Amino acid sequence: MPGQQSIPCQPTSSNPSTPDTARVEDSQRSPEERNGRPEHLQLIRQRQRARRLALQALFEIDSVGHRPGPVVDERLAAEYPGEHGAEFLRWLVSGVVRHMDELNRLIGKYAPEWPVEQLAIVDRNILRMALFELGATEATTPPKVVINEAVELAKLFGSDSSPRFVNGVLGSALTEVQRKLF
Repeated sequence: MPGQQSIPCQPTSSNPSTPDTARVEDSQRSPEERNGRPEHLQLIRQRQRARRLALQALFEIDSVGHRPGPVVDERLAAEYPGEHGAEFLRWLVSGVVRHMDELNRLIGKYAPEWPVEQLAIVDRNILRMALFELGATEATTPPKVVINEAVELAKLFGSDSSPRFVNGVLGSALTEVQRKLF
């Protein structure tokens, strides 16, 4: 990869008697050895793309009133996030749509100064997605990762104040919603 150097791998032990033959050039390592578990990293990237696509789909569903199924199909046709990502995208969008009233109630509870219908559409849907994922009993993503991903989406698509707002609401709601609502 550009910018990466081939440097000798340092011995894992602090024992100076480890022979130099134990050192392996980084360029000789397989991608699995260089990057940890590549299948895990690939799943992470697929979920990141799926969250971005889910936000776009939910934005369209929320602002124009289109049906979720065709909107998700359009997103998948435009940018396929991999099999796992596509499954995650469908799960996320259908879960948010199915639990919209509960999610709106939670947003209203943890952001009482902002009526849900007056929130920016982007912020509202980032919060819905993250709250659903945090509250889903079958979710496997660690809560800190869910919140961080939501903040990153807010940085990409929201206003200057969106990341802090999203982080504050999700941080406040975490204890109530964590893996026990949906």
